Amino acid sequence: MCLEKDSILFGLISNVGRMTEQKNRQQAEYYSDPNNSIGYLTRVAFRSFSRLLEQRTLQHGVSAGQWRFLRQLWLNDGITQRELSEKVGLREPTTVIAIRSLEKAGLVTRKKSKVDRRKIHIHLTKEAKRLEHVLGPCVAEVQDMATRSMSDRDIEQLQALLKTTIDNLAEESEKLPPAASRV
Repeated sequence: MCLEKDSILFGLISNVGRMTEQKNRQQAEYYSDPNNSIGYLTRVAFRSFSRLLEQRTLQHGVSAGQWRFLRQLWLNDGITQRELSEKVGLREPTTVIAIRSLEKAGLVTRKKSKVDRRKIHIHLTKEAKRLEHVLGPCVAEVQDMATRSMSDRDIEQLQALLKTTIDNLAEESEKLPPAASRV
């Protein structure tokens, strides 16, 4: 019985400690240092990833911006323009510009839906399909650079934490009016 009370007490003390840490962590002064901001750190990491990846993909005629769209199309060839926009996480006007660029580069074609003429499906060309196998190693190389001092467990934990962060922010974004929810 004493052991059970001790466990409960320890649990309560641990929770209070975590709540205190979270309370202090969430004060505005904490975020005056950009290194305490997850948003800042992920933005810096993203820019570094993009820069290093683009150095490799440009050798094959693909910009970092085009890469984002190709990566989704390799998984979902033939999806609509709107679906592609949602999967990449960008607004439709930005997607239209990217698709035009990919089309001009000979990497995609646009086809109107036979069922609903308002929908436009995006299809990869043979060249774009070939590039998937060429650019894959470029991505792996940049991933290896970014995680070289991390264990497999560290990488899995980082991925899980980032996915949780994304889910948390997506949940909050759903509460926003439609025009404000997409960046």
